Amino acid sequence: MSVRIIVGVGATLLVVAALAVPRLVDGTGDPNDETPSKAEPEPALRVEVLRVEPRQLSQRLSTTGTIRANESVDLVSETAGIVARIHFLEGAPVERGALLVKIDDTELQAQRDRVRFQLRLAEIREARQRDLREQGVVSEQEYDLADSELNVLRAELRLVEARLVKTEIRAPFDGVVGLRYVSEGSLVTPQTRVATLQDLDPIKIDFTLPEKYAGRIGPGSLVEFRVVGSEGARTAEVYAVEPRIAPETRSLVLRGRTPNPDGALMPGAFADVTLAVEDVVDALVVPSLAVIAELGGAKVFVVEDGLAQPRRVATGIRTESDVQITSGLAPGETVIVSAIQRLRPGLPVEPVADRSSASR
Repeated sequence: MSVRIIVGVGATLLVVAALAVPRLVDGTGDPNDETPSKAEPEPALRVEVLRVEPRQLSQRLSTTGTIRANESVDLVSETAGIVARIHFLEGAPVERGALLVKIDDTELQAQRDRVRFQLRLAEIREARQRDLREQGVVSEQEYDLADSELNVLRAELRLVEARLVKTEIRAPFDGVVGLRYVSEGSLVTPQTRVATLQDLDPIKIDFTLPEKYAGRIGPGSLVEFRVVGSEGARTAEVYAVEPRIAPETRSLVLRGRTPNPDGALMPGAFADVTLAVEDVVDALVVPSLAVIAELGGAKVFVVEDGLAQPRRVATGIRTESDVQITSGLAPGETVIVSAIQRLRPGLPVEPVADRSSASR
């Protein structure tokens, strides 16, 4: 190979290299090269936030209850017999002591009349024997027999009169009589239910609570309840607590009372009961969806210098939508309450909505 050829090839390579240098220097390379020359900043995540401030929080518990009459009794006859007369109207109010049903007492009336006649004769005999004893004509023993006969007849009269009282069914308290199950002429026994009598004002409500709340609710506590078919919520005051825990359900039975002047609440009705089991006056509260459960605790994300930062917290009472934070947060801090699953430490965030005003 001649010297001229070698020199020519070398010169050509130098020219090609010189043309390529400017493109390397000014950064222009292959237009298909997608590698960035400099890292771009990560866009901020748009989130909703809540500025926590102390407020009152009530832990409310929902349970079920049953409406009961203030007083309720099945009307029955204390003695067997034929119904002679019915003195009440079904569904009508009656007063205490009112005669409701009369059982035929013809035989007992005759027995009473006979005992009365015998009693008069015994009184005359006893008086005569007493005079004769004072005169020394009869012995003390003869007088005692006459006196004993008199006392026996007096007791027999009281027994017949007591049996006559049992032929009357009277209202033991003011109330409303229910449907009757007998008619005039029916044979009734002490096992026959004639009707029911119920005192509906005030009305009672029985409900249960888990045993862990046994010490938090007691006489004087107020509960709110609703009954299907009755408009609006009503309030009852607890006045009695069953002094034991039911072993079958591990629950406590409580009983409240509320006025029922219109009679709208009826015994046996099902009630939805709501009551406050704990109140905290100055609680730091966040939405429950903002709290992330972790092994051995929980955390929330707060906004610090435009970045999302995790904060370990301890929780207190809970409601359907809120959680009390007992430690880990200070009043005035801003907690992120949306896009929780997309958050990570140090992620730039941009608050777009503040729930603080809505929570006040």
